Amino acid sequence: MAKAARAAQVWRTYKDVKKPGTPGLGARLRAIPRLIGATARGQYPGMGKGKLTMMGLGVLYMLSPLDVIPDFLLVIGVVDDFGVFLWLMSSLLGEGGRYVEWERKHVRAVPS
Repeated sequence: MAKAARAAQVWRTYKDVKKPGTPGLGARLRAIPRLIGATARGQYPGMGKGKLTMMGLGVLYMLSPLDVIPDFLLVIGVVDDFGVFLWLMSSLLGEGGRYVEWERKHVRAVPS
């Protein structure tokens, strides 16, 4: 069931990226460092530090040599890392698009 939910989340993110008038893939990817910084500083209200922490833990899990399912089990061992990767990328791309929209409305609207 969790695999189907991750696949559905990836599909929704793909459809959102392709929707006319929404930030494209490049804009979302470029916004990720700004999103992380603004969330860590508490400037962006759209994402909490808890979700940012979960994303960081996801990155650590993928990089860690210790896995719930060891990678030496070939296909099965890689699937759990790939599932975390799919969740992480769809979350970052989805949140990146919302951040770009928020940034357009709030950050750039403030006179310098």
